[in-house]
Amino acid sequence: MDTTAEIATMTEEEARPELTPMERVRLAREPLRPGTLDYIAELFSDFLELHGDRVFGDDRALIGGLATFRGRSVVVLGGQGGTTTRENLTRNFGMPRPEGYRKARRLMRHAEKFHLPIVTFINTPAADPGIGSEERGQGTAIAESLLEMVGVRVPIVCVVVGQGGSGGALAISLGDRILMLENAIYAVAPPEACAAILWKDAGKAAEAAETMRVTAADLDRFGMIDELIPEPVPAHEAPRETIAAVGERLAVHLDELLATFDPDDASSIERLLANRYVKFQRIGAWHEG
Repeated sequence: MDTTAEIATMTEEEARPELTPMERVRLAREPLRPGTLDYIAELFSDFLELHGDRVFGDDRALIGGLATFRGRSVVVLGGQGGTTTRENLTRNFGMPRPEGYRKARRLMRHAEKFHLPIVTFINTPAADPGIGSEERGQGTAIAESLLEMVGVRVPIVCVVVGQGGSGGALAISLGDRILMLENAIYAVAPPEACAAILWKDAGKAAEAAETMRVTAADLDRFGMIDELIPEPVPAHEAPRETIAAVGERLAVHLDELLATFDPDDASSIERLLANRYVKFQRIGAWHEG
């Protein structure tokens, strides 16, 4: 078979050039990549943003509120950065402070009280590392958010749409289903930070990205996510198409969870929580001896 014929028989996926992990990191960081507000605007209606943690203030890097998704009331949460310097300063470059996680926890309790499923969009480089955040209990706020999520008595679907960085992302990622866009990343630390720690050289970020297994394909292979959503074109080049694809898969997973969930049936709730616990118990691989 000649080259022309070979190309003609290749699928669209096979014809796409394979990106390196570091190239996918750059795509995940692309400023024009759709953020939480873009997904809310396209996929949800009647969005009512709720503000404040009832302790300190309102965090603009982690937004949330009530919305309608395909005729169903939900609580939606997500990280939000900016596309301009002014927006990034307002939203702290997408890095939530403790009040953001306390707000998320408050909204999760609201969802539980009114039997509303929760949808989260993960897109943050990390939790805010500033002195003020540490003084206000950043670590505790993240831990309490995780504790809330593991026990909240309604279905949760999480979607990693950009950067899933460190505990800042994990704090709203402990769901019954975790979906991830093909060019999103999910990692304990940025590749540059990992390279600086391991090799004292941030310039080895590309090598670190390869070693850390930060891509959606890696995490799908390890069983850490429930579905990889393809990006035939990078999300920032086809935002509406990407958002629509996410909406379709989100609807499927939400319908599957709600088909076997009854908020008035104690056994249904216990089964949901048990499955969530087992899901995260099974994540990880190790070797002894």
